[in-house]
Amino acid sequence: MGSVDNSYSAANIQVLEGLEAVRKRPGMYIGSTGSKGLHHLVFEIVDNSIDEAVGGFCDLITVAIHQDNSVVVSDNGRGIPVDEHPVKKKSALEVIMTTLHSGGKFGGSGYAISGGLHGVGLSVVSALSSQMTVKVKRDGHIYQQDYVRGKPVTEVTPTGATEENGTCISFSPDPVIFEELVFTREIIMERLRELSFLNPGLKIIFEDFRDEGIRKEFVSQGLTDFVTYINKNKELINEIPINFQAQKDNTIVNVAIQYNANYNENIYSFANNIRTQEGGTHETGLKNALTRVIGDYCKKNGFLKENESNLLGEDIREGIVAVISVLVKEPQFEGQTKTKLGNTYVQGVVNSVVYEQLGDYLNENPAIAKKIAEKSISAKRAREAARKARELTRRKSALESTTLPGKLADCSNSDPAMSELFIVEGNSAGGSAKLGRDPKYQAILPLRGKILNVEKARLDRVLSNEEIRNLITALGTGIGEDFDINKARYHKIFIMTDADVDGSHIRVLLLTFFYRYMRKLIESGYVYIAQPPLFGLKRGKEIKYFYKTTDMNQFLAGNDHKWSIQRYKGLGEMDPEQLWSTTMDAEKRTVLKVNIEQAIEAENVFSDLMGDSVEPRREFIQLNALYVEQIDI
Repeated sequence: MGSVDNSYSAANIQVLEGLEAVRKRPGMYIGSTGSKGLHHLVFEIVDNSIDEAVGGFCDLITVAIHQDNSVVVSDNGRGIPVDEHPVKKKSALEVIMTTLHSGGKFGGSGYAISGGLHGVGLSVVSALSSQMTVKVKRDGHIYQQDYVRGKPVTEVTPTGATEENGTCISFSPDPVIFEELVFTREIIMERLRELSFLNPGLKIIFEDFRDEGIRKEFVSQGLTDFVTYINKNKELINEIPINFQAQKDNTIVNVAIQYNANYNENIYSFANNIRTQEGGTHETGLKNALTRVIGDYCKKNGFLKENESNLLGEDIREGIVAVISVLVKEPQFEGQTKTKLGNTYVQGVVNSVVYEQLGDYLNENPAIAKKIAEKSISAKRAREAARKARELTRRKSALESTTLPGKLADCSNSDPAMSELFIVEGNSAGGSAKLGRDPKYQAILPLRGKILNVEKARLDRVLSNEEIRNLITALGTGIGEDFDINKARYHKIFIMTDADVDGSHIRVLLLTFFYRYMRKLIESGYVYIAQPPLFGLKRGKEIKYFYKTTDMNQFLAGNDHKWSIQRYKGLGEMDPEQLWSTTMDAEKRTVLKVNIEQAIEAENVFSDLMGDSVEPRREFIQLNALYVEQIDI
C-alpha cells in the first residue's frame, strides 16, 4: 500500500460553472472540434427550427453563410419566449441561451415531438461561439440579445415593432475552440435537403454569400421524393416508390422503398428528423419486417423450391433504397450527437406496421412483387456462390506456407496502428516503392492493371478477381459477412497511383471497392490518397518538386528560367529516394484523407461514375472538366 498524499483535498476539486464545462470538453457535446463539430453547430440551431415545423408552427427556414463565415439561421415559428422565467427570474431567452438542459422539450409541455431532446443545443452553440446574436419576433415586438462565448453582453432589449413571429440566430464559431472554421456548403446543403424530404411542404432556403454566391430552395412532397433522389439515374425495379405511414402507440412511422437493379443496400433512418447513422430499434424493426414479409411471400407464391434454404435479410435488401422516419414522443438517443435510437418498443411498432402495410402492397401489386422476389432469389444464389468462393480461398490459403499474397512486401511491425500499406500501380512503381520505403512500418502491394469495377458486379464475381483477393488477404479484414474492422492489419492505407488518366481510373476503382465492401475502413479514417509530385524542376544539383501546375508556374514567373522541367507521368519514373522524400516520408508527404461526410452525395457519385448509365458520367465530366488542372491522355 502506497503512502497517503495529504495534498489531495477538496481544494483540488474543480467545479465548472455554467457553460465552462462545454468550452472545456466541447467534444462531449458536439462530437469533435474539427469539421464535424463545426457543422454540428449549424444543425443544432436548425433542429430547433425543425421542431417548430413539426409542431405546425413554422413553414419557412433560412440558413445563410456570410462573407465573414458567420452563419444566420432564421424561421417563422413562434419565437423563443422572452418573458421572465418563474425560477431563474430572468428572460426565458437568456436562460435558454446560457443554461444547459433548459428549453421547452422536457415534460412534453413545449413540444410534443422534438429532436433536441437533451435541451443543450442552443446553449452549447452559444458557449462555442465567439459572438452570437439572437433576434426574436413575437407579441408585436422584436427583441435582441448578444452573447460572447456563452455569456450575455446585453440585456434582452426591444428594438422595434413587428406583426411577424420567428427567431433569427447569428453566430461565429470560436477560433479558440475549433481547428476548422470554414463551413462546407455541400455538407450543410445535404442536411437541409434531407430535412425538406422529411418534412413535406416545409420550404428551406440556403444562401452562401461567399465567393460567387449561391441560393437553393428545398421543398418536397415527402419520402417518395427522397428515395427518387437517391435512385436518380439508376435502373428501377418499381418506378413508383412504395410509401406508407401509420401511427401506433404514440409513434408515427413513415417508410418509402424503391428497388433498383444494382447490388447495393441503402437504408437511411431518422428519428424525430435526426439522422441515426448507427441505426437503432426503428431500423432493426424495418429490416426484420422486410425479411419476414418478402420471405413469406416467396414461400407462399412458389418462388422458393421446397428443398431450398430460406432467404436472408441481405438477399432481400439487395438493390433496396429505403428511408424510415419515426416520430417518437420521448426518444432515447445514444449521446447528444444522436447516432442511434434506443427505445425498445419502437422495434415492435415498426415491425408490425411494415409487415402489415408491405404485405398488403405485395398482394395488391403482384407484378412488382414478382420482380422483387426474383431479385431476392438471384441475390441468394449469388451469396451462396460467394460463400463457396470464400471457403475455397480460405482452404487454399491454409494449404500455402503463408496466407499473405506473394506480391506483398510486408512491413516488420506487427502493430496495425503503426503500420502503413501502399497500394501501388504496376511492378515498376512497386519496385521503386519497395526500395524507397521504410520496411519497419511500410508495406507495398503492387496491382497488376485495373481491378474489377465492383459497382457492376455481385460479391461472387468480385471474389473471383485475383487482384481483389490479394488486396482482401493483405488487409486481413475479410469481406462481406466475414468483414471485421478489428482484424485490419494496417491503420493507414494509401492509394498511390500515377498522375494520369489510368492512374485516376484505378484510384476511383479502388475507392469504389472500399466504399461498397469495406466502408468501415473509410469511416474509421484508415484510407488515404497519396499525392506524388507532378513536376520536378532541376538546376544543377538543386531540385524543387511541385504538386500543382499553378504553383510551378507561379514559381517560374518569379525566378529566372534556367530550370529544366520534368513531368512525372508515372511513379516508376522516380528513383526510390525521390519517391520516398516526396510521397512516402511521413515528415514531408502530402496526403488526402478519404471521408464520407456527405453519404447521399457519395452514393450518387459512385453510382453515376461507375454504374451502367452513360449519361450521368457525361454530365459529371462536362460539369467538372473546367476544374481539372492537369490531365494526360
